[in-house]
Amino acid sequence: MALKIRLARGGSKKRPHYAIVVADSRMPRDGRFIEKVGTYNPLLAKDDERRVNMDVERVQHWIGQGAQTTDRVSRFLEAAGVVEKKTRNNPDKAKPGKAATDRAEAKAAKVAAASETTEEAAAE
Repeated sequence: MALKIRLARGGSKKRPHYAIVVADSRMPRDGRFIEKVGTYNPLLAKDDERRVNMDVERVQHWIGQGAQTTDRVSRFLEAAGVVEKKTRNNPDKAKPGKAATDRAEAKAAKVAAASETTEEAAAE
């Protein structure tokens, strides 16, 4: 059985609340699960300790049993210091678009021109 540690959505429309569950990977996202090992409330502030609650011992147990974590859950575990941080590389996603690149070049040219005029004024 392929196990996943993933998020199961709850809450009402535009008020999400997630349960961190261990489930068979073939089950639907909000469907049948084996065990609930924590909660995640994205509406709370990022520095609030109640935002992510996990039973770390049970998570480690299931990882030892061969369960794979989803990307979001692995980020929670990395923040808790349970697993090592993975290196992620998506260079195309980080590149700005054409319009943003043009704006940055125009701004750089404007700043360069302004610095030249201030240097000339200081020299006189």
